[in-house]
Amino acid sequence: MTALAIEATGLVRKFGNARAVDGVNLSVPAGMVYGVLGPNGAGKTTTVRMLTALLRPDGGEARIFGHDVVREADAVRSRISLTGQYASVDEDLTGTENLVLLGRLLGYRKPQARERAARFLEAFGLTEAADRQAKTYSGGMRRRLDIAASILSTPDVLFLDEPTTGLDPRSRSQVWDIVRAIVARGTTVLLTTQYLEEADQLASRIAVIDRGKVIADGTPGELKASVGGGRLRLRVRDARQRGTAQQVLATALGAAVQLDQEPVALTAQLRGTGDDRAAAEQASRALAELASAGVAIDGFALGQPTLDEVFLALTDRPARTEEAAA
Repeated sequence: MTALAIEATGLVRKFGNARAVDGVNLSVPAGMVYGVLGPNGAGKTTTVRMLTALLRPDGGEARIFGHDVVREADAVRSRISLTGQYASVDEDLTGTENLVLLGRLLGYRKPQARERAARFLEAFGLTEAADRQAKTYSGGMRRRLDIAASILSTPDVLFLDEPTTGLDPRSRSQVWDIVRAIVARGTTVLLTTQYLEEADQLASRIAVIDRGKVIADGTPGELKASVGGGRLRLRVRDARQRGTAQQVLATALGAAVQLDQEPVALTAQLRGTGDDRAAAEQASRALAELASAGVAIDGFALGQPTLDEVFLALTDRPARTEEAAA
């Protein structure tokens, strides 16, 4: 069996009378990216703070590679690293100075610290900015420096708490590449995020947390399938036939058919649990029924539920989009 890097059972944390975390269970195998997805205030950061021995649980227990986060906190800290929501580098120091300082604090001799700093700055695309103060860096550069600092001494488990919040798409993609490289070297990553797309890109498994509870857990494909089958989106040639198309599709599929904003477009829900072949067969039968009814189609597309549909179904609120974040 694969060893568990992180194991939490019934984690609880209260602030006053409010339960920020209310019985969270997690099982994270070693060597993967495990996504923890949820809206603001869901309890993600509080859960991470308990798993990293920064906050004592009010109930339940958690272990990092078998070490209890309360009774064996020093052993836990020796195997983990944490990058929080906001970059923690010293903005008055240069990129090199930040990494050398941390290297010395980690016990490296000065030549070793300088060598590692130079190597990590190069790997993270920061060599040209190495001698500039961190306060002159862009948000993406500062985040890359922060992650470099987190893995200067390679941890067994790296906690990334919303590492790309506020970054532009290019910087976000660069951070994704860094995370993939870290995992390829054997580090387990627990990634908290508000973006399902980010978890979809990086995580092998995802836990969705809302109001302090895990409300869903599975692979990205399983979570998408959990809200229903795929979607058949099509355009009729003649807008006057859209009503007929809606009736035919509703009968053929036994499901609701929505009229889209475009006057010739409509979307039908396909039944099932995400099986691509089953969805294709349903779509083929529906298109055949439309042809029999004399409804001409200009184009169609099969797809999974959108990110908004998944998040809305799981948390009763829309997903956080790039536009909403901005």
